[in-house]
Amino acid sequence: MKKRNLAFLVGGVVFLLFPLVIHSDYYQHLVIIALMWVVVGSSWNLLAGYTGLVSFGHAIFFGTGAYTAGLFITKVGVSAWWGMMFGGMVSVVIGLIVGLICLRLRGPYFALATLAGGEIFRLAAINWESLTEGMVGILIIQTFQSKVPYYYIALAMTILCVYVIHLLMKAKWGYYFVSIREDQDAAESLGINTTLYKNVSLLTSAFFTGMAGAFYMNYMGFIDPEVVYSLHHISIMAILVGIVGGVATILGPAVGAFVMVGVQEAFRSALFGVGPKWISQAHALVFGLLVIFVIMFLANGIVGDWPKIKRTVLRIKEST
Repeated sequence: MKKRNLAFLVGGVVFLLFPLVIHSDYYQHLVIIALMWVVVGSSWNLLAGYTGLVSFGHAIFFGTGAYTAGLFITKVGVSAWWGMMFGGMVSVVIGLIVGLICLRLRGPYFALATLAGGEIFRLAAINWESLTEGMVGILIIQTFQSKVPYYYIALAMTILCVYVIHLLMKAKWGYYFVSIREDQDAAESLGINTTLYKNVSLLTSAFFTGMAGAFYMNYMGFIDPEVVYSLHHISIMAILVGIVGGVATILGPAVGAFVMVGVQEAFRSALFGVGPKWISQAHALVFGLLVIFVIMFLANGIVGDWPKIKRTVLRIKEST
């Protein structure tokens, strides 16, 4: 058996057994949140890393999925779990609208357009109180008292997302995505319908991000516009997960999600309760320094530059 396949097998067993071995609600919560961010980061990576369309507006799809799930139970009287599917589908519809407007643009103009779109959706959710309850937010009763069911739902969602993206990148579509990223004009000259494949990438990304948002609604039991449509907490976090883990790699967002959630929680809790309280206010600064470090020394992220990291570690061991 190849080392890579063995590593995947061992990793799968570890994740399957984790909640059965680790009974702490706290650690289960951290892993559940990290798994959710694997989905969001992988979705962003498909659009930005593989297709070259850097988005600053993934909160649009996350918030849409979350509100779809919340409105299902508050307005329609249907279980919010239906939002796991319909949240993704509604996000796809929103993605079609976003694509119609933003995919006409390239480079920084596309990024700025998605940034503006995210703010439009946040303000709309704040002011459309008859639908979204505005800043009061939506509160629902959680389905499960134990975190174990949420863990396995998050794990299944993560496996589905990563596997679908893996299949897309192994198929012809993946080569079309990369050709658009490298040179859209050259791709068009070869007969590739770049508009079609940019939309495929965007809508796939929107679908899984919407699913993650719907899961967040069900898991946390409360949302408001400042949480699920947040530029900092959602859109920027999705970018950081991709950059730190490794853009244009399948496993990069998974590694980045666990690193970023770990760093975020460490500083939120003042280094897990053993550091001074002021550290809990420094997480944004640490995020910035971490990104600067990655850009300067690990431009391809942890996964992309893993051989470089191993060589550096081996040299340090030999020198000591």
